[in-house]
Amino acid sequence: MSVKIYLAGPEVFLPNAREMLDAKADLVRQAGFTPLSPGDLEIPPADTKIGHGCNINAIDEQMMLEADAVIANLTPFRGIAADTGTSYELGFMCALGKPVFAYTNIAANHFTRILGHYGGVATQDETGRYRGPDGLSIENFDMADNLMLHGGIVRRGGAVVVGDAPADAIYTDLTAFRECLRRAAETLLKKTA
Repeated sequence: MSVKIYLAGPEVFLPNAREMLDAKADLVRQAGFTPLSPGDLEIPPADTKIGHGCNINAIDEQMMLEADAVIANLTPFRGIAADTGTSYELGFMCALGKPVFAYTNIAANHFTRILGHYGGVATQDETGRYRGPDGLSIENFDMADNLMLHGGIVRRGGAVVVGDAPADAIYTDLTAFRECLRRAAETLLKKTA
């Protein structure tokens, strides 16, 4: 029986969503696994937009329950951090105790991106903690994203692969995904051997 890998990420929002989802699924199959992709679902009809959204949520959660592991795309989406839906999916899989792996196509870490959000303006308080001009503290842990995401992966023996895709390919470059898949395969194949 093939190991099922859930593919979490913002690809469903891309103009070339089908192309990207298919490319990632093909790579997962080539590695000997079965891909489970949120873009591959039949959504039952609903009477309201909220109902439609809830139907998508239910199907995605069912796929995650069936999955053996997740690879999450943490490339910042619509801001300085990972897509919120992807963050939810990664947390869901961590809570289920399943193997978790992630990648990002942005080399700048979370701290650097937050500084950029503040225009490079930050100060250190008396405890040494960085704060933005609004007084809010800034995480500084050398992590690709929020400590709950990156830390949750590392603490469970997963990998976070940091890529550096060109600006015009941050959602389409599959270099870091391939490396993340390779590392996931190493870990998952040890568990099944």
